Amino acid sequence: MQHLYLQGADPHAPVLVLFHGTGGTERDLLPLAEQISPASPVLSMRGNVLENGMPRFFRRLAEGVFDEEDLIFRTKEMSGFLDHAAEEYGFDRRNLVAVGYSNGANIAASLLFHEKDALRGAVLHHPMVPRRGVKLPDLSGVPIYIGAGTNDPICSPEETEELSKLLLDAGASVTVGWEAMGHRLTSSEVAAAAAWYRSQAWTAR
Repeated sequence: MQHLYLQGADPHAPVLVLFHGTGGTERDLLPLAEQISPASPVLSMRGNVLENGMPRFFRRLAEGVFDEEDLIFRTKEMSGFLDHAAEEYGFDRRNLVAVGYSNGANIAASLLFHEKDALRGAVLHHPMVPRRGVKLPDLSGVPIYIGAGTNDPICSPEETEELSKLLLDAGASVTVGWEAMGHRLTSSEVAAAAAWYRSQAWTAR
């Protein structure tokens, strides 16, 4: 999987795992990592599924309609890649905090839905519910920030509330930040996510 790894000034800080939106690259969210936790190591991936030449992390059948079989496969593939990267770069596999936008937020949410201890925490910008009708693992102690739009045409407020409830019911600590800028990822939304991140107790494991 095409990716980049930046060591970071504090090797004990959580590793920020970056997942771009549709059509993005492994460099798109580096400014977010710098704002959220500038001392953290960074692992940033490029999705290895192409849709009309645009990188994504899994296939979809239409806008807002996931290819569930491919989503499950790509989620397992991503989990295995994170295991491999932890060995290759020498970081703690249990100390990963995802930062994702749109399609990238959806693959990060899918990791949370499918695997216990996949992530220590997550910042999800405009995610959808990755799967319905599945039992989530125990997410007790996992802090999650969701950046959402009150007028998002792709991720409706109802979808955001549904995702939040599913995560809360699994034991996660969920904070939702609302803006009225559609599906856009704005500087004010990133600033709110960064403030939330700093409010968490990310003690070294």
